[in-house]
Amino acid sequence: MRILLLLLTWFAFALPAAASPSAPASEAALRDALAAGAAPAPKAAVAPGPQRTERIEAELVAMGAWATPGSTAVLAIRQKIKPGWHTYWRNQGDSGGPTTLTWALPSGLTPGDILWPLPERQRLQSLMNYGYSDTVFLPVPIEIPANTPPGRSLPLRVTAHFYVCSDEMCVPEDLDLALDLPVREGAAPLDARFGQAVQDVVAGAPRPAGIEARAALVDGKLTLTAGGGPLAGAAPKWAYFYPFEGGVIDHAAAQSGERGPQGLTLTVAAGRGLATNGLNGPIGGVLSTDLGAWEITAEPGAALTGVAGQGDIGDGEGAQADASATDLSDFAKAGLFALLGGLILNLMPCVFPILAMKAASLSRAAHEPAEARRDGLAFLAGVLATFLLLAGALLALRAGGQVLGWGFQLQSPGVVAALALLMLAVALNLSGVFHVGAGLQGAGHGPLSRLPGAAGAFFTGVLAVIVAAPCTAPFMAFALGAALFMPWPMALAVFLMLGLGLALPYVLISLNPRLLARLPKPGPWMESLRNLLAFPMYGAALWLAWVYGRQTADALALLFGAGLLLALALWLYGRSQAAASGKGRAAGAAALLALIAALALGVLAGRAAPAAPDSAGASTHLPSQPWSEQAVKAAMAEGRPVLVNFTADWCVTCKVNESTALSSARTAETLEQANVAYLVGDWTRRDDAITAELQRHGRSGVPLYLVYAPGRPEPRILPQLLTEGVVIDALKDAAAR
Repeated sequence: MRILLLLLTWFAFALPAAASPSAPASEAALRDALAAGAAPAPKAAVAPGPQRTERIEAELVAMGAWATPGSTAVLAIRQKIKPGWHTYWRNQGDSGGPTTLTWALPSGLTPGDILWPLPERQRLQSLMNYGYSDTVFLPVPIEIPANTPPGRSLPLRVTAHFYVCSDEMCVPEDLDLALDLPVREGAAPLDARFGQAVQDVVAGAPRPAGIEARAALVDGKLTLTAGGGPLAGAAPKWAYFYPFEGGVIDHAAAQSGERGPQGLTLTVAAGRGLATNGLNGPIGGVLSTDLGAWEITAEPGAALTGVAGQGDIGDGEGAQADASATDLSDFAKAGLFALLGGLILNLMPCVFPILAMKAASLSRAAHEPAEARRDGLAFLAGVLATFLLLAGALLALRAGGQVLGWGFQLQSPGVVAALALLMLAVALNLSGVFHVGAGLQGAGHGPLSRLPGAAGAFFTGVLAVIVAAPCTAPFMAFALGAALFMPWPMALAVFLMLGLGLALPYVLISLNPRLLARLPKPGPWMESLRNLLAFPMYGAALWLAWVYGRQTADALALLFGAGLLLALALWLYGRSQAAASGKGRAAGAAALLALIAALALGVLAGRAAPAAPDSAGASTHLPSQPWSEQAVKAAMAEGRPVLVNFTADWCVTCKVNESTALSSARTAETLEQANVAYLVGDWTRRDDAITAELQRHGRSGVPLYLVYAPGRPEPRILPQLLTEGVVIDALKDAAAR
C-alpha cells in the first residue's frame, strides 16, 4: 500500500512538472486536483504573527527593524515544520511542489523572487526530493518607493502556498500572513527577533560566482563541466548539481564526478524531459560542493579544459554523516583551543587585577593543604558556573534573535557601573576599610578581610570571569567563534573548557603541597601584601568608570557620587565592626543609610542616557574614519588598501594594541606612504552591523584586525596580539598587491 501511495504521489507531482517546465500552470492544476477547491480564500484581515496548521507554522518576518524610503527591504517567510514533515525547494525533485507566494501589498511596492537557501536531499526509496525540514527562512526583497512617507507602517500581506509532506502523504497548506513594517529614515538595524537569522540566509544563499559551465547530452547522460571562479585551484571532495527545473536530470540517480586544476566534471542520468526533448538551451542550477555552493548556467557546448584528470569525487550523499564526524572534529579542536585560550588569558592585562585576589588567597592558605585544596576547587566552581551562566545567557539571547557576541554584558552602561562599584568595594576590603566574615583575624592569618572559606574562593572565581570578559586571548577567537554556531550542548562545553583553562593554574598550585610549601609562612608581611594588592582593584574601578563615561552622556557624576557614598558606607561599616560590642550601632545605621543612597545613585547611573555616536567612538592614536561596509567598498574602489580595527573601550587587549603597534611613528608613516584607509569599528556599545561582521569572519568578540588589498574582496586577518612589524608587513604586502 505504501509503495502504491508513493507511486500515485510521484505521478501526481512529477509528471506534470516534467511535461512542462513552466511551473505556475501545472502547479495551479495540481493544487486544484489535490485541494479540490478546499484551499481557503485570503482573509480580509490577518493579524501579524505566526499562523499554524497541524503540520507547519509560518510567519512573515523582516530582516530590518524598519523600511527606509527608496531602499530594498528584505522580508522572509519563516517556516517551522513539524518533525517528520518537510516543504520543498524551487525544484521539488520527484514529488511535492515548491512554496509559492501571492502578495497583497500597498501601491508602489514591488516584491522580488524568493532567495532560495540550499535545499536538503530527501531520498524516499526510489525517489529524490529537494526541500527543507525543521526551520527555514525564505527571504524576499521588496522595493520601497522613495516617496513613501516616514512615520507610517506598511501593511504587508501574503498568502503562502506550501506542500507539506511526510514519507506517507502530502498535504497542500495555505496560510495568510501579515506584517506591519514601520517606515523611518536612516539605515535600519537588524530586527531583534529574526533579523540575524534572515541575514545569515541571505549571506549564505547560492549566488553566481564567475563560474563558466558547459553541458552536453550523450547517450542519455548529461555531462556538466564547470571551471574558473572559486573552483580554480580548489580540490573539492564531492559535488552535486541541483537543476532549477524538473525533468532535467534523474534526481534519484547518483552523480559521478572528477576534478581538475581549473574545475570539475559531473555526469548524471538525464531526466525524462531532457531525454525526450533534447538539450535545446542553457541549463541553470546550483552546483554544491564541500567548499561552497554557487549558481551556474551551463551553456550547450564542448567540455571545458582543465576540469578533469586529478581524481574522482563523489556526490556527497553521505556528506551528512561526514558532517557529523567533522562537527565532532571541530568540537574537539574548539575545546582544545578554548583550554589553551583560557590558560593564556591568565597572562592578559585585563586579568591582572584578579591575580591580586588569587595571590592573597594563596598566601593565606599556603601552609594548610586541606584549606588550599578546598579553595582551589571552589574557585574552579565559581569560574565554571559563571562561564556557564554567561554562555547560556548569550546563546539564549542569540536564539531569540539578538545580535550579540562575547563581552556583550560590558556593552551595557548599567553593568559597567555595577562592576565599577563592585571593584571599588573589593579594593576597600583589601585596604582593610572593612572585613567580611568573622573569625578571620587569628591563628596567624592576619586580618585578611575576605569572604570566609569556600564562599570567598567561589566569589573570586566569579569575579575572575567577569573581569576577564573584556579580553580575548590567542586561540580564544576561533574557539568562541566556532562555539556560537555549534549545537548548544557543544557550545556550553567549549565555554566550560575556556573556564577550565582560566582556573587551571590556580587549581594546580592549590592541589600541589610541594608548590605551596615554597611560599613564605604567614606573618605580618601578609597584611602589607593584602593592602598593596588593593591598588590593582582601584585601577580596575577607575578603568570601568572611564568606560562608563564613554558610554553615557554626562552621567559620570552620578557614578562618582555612588562610589563616594559606597566608600562612606563601607568605612562606617568598618568602624562599626571595630567598635566594642554594642557601641557600633550608630555607625552601622549610618552605613546602611549611606549604602541605600549609594544604591539609589547607582540605579540612576545605570539608567543614564547613552552618549551620542560621535562622542562615544573608540579612542585611537591614528587618524581614522568610522567603519562601514560602504567605507570599505569606497576605499577599495579607489585602489587603496584598507586597515580595519574592530575595538571597544572596555577591551583591554584592544587598548594595548592601539597604544603600541597602532600608534607608533613607523606605523603612521607606513599608513601614509601606502595610502591606507584606516577604519575603526567601535563596539563599545551594541552595534548589530559590527557583530554581524565579526561573525562573518568567525569571531565572537573584539579585537579583530582586517587588512584588505586592492582587487581582493576577502581580507587578511591579523593576530589578536599585534606588533609593529606584523602591522607594517601586512600593510606593505597589501599595497604591493
